[in-house]
Amino acid sequence: MDAAALSMALGQTQLKQQTNLALMDKVKDEAEAKGNQMVEMLNQSVSHPDLGNHVDLRG
Repeated sequence: MDAAALSMALGQTQLKQQTNLALMDKVKDEAEAKGNQMVEMLNQSVSHPDLGNHVDLRG
């Protein structure tokens, strides 16, 4: 393999690695944002902190 072809192959490999890293970073950021939204939604869904903690057994 000549030097030019080797250089092109190396450049393509580096480009693929950089692209994959950028994509993984974006996916990680989106997953983190969705997780934060889920936590916020769960926090808002609790209407009263004592609700459901006591059972009335008198009948």
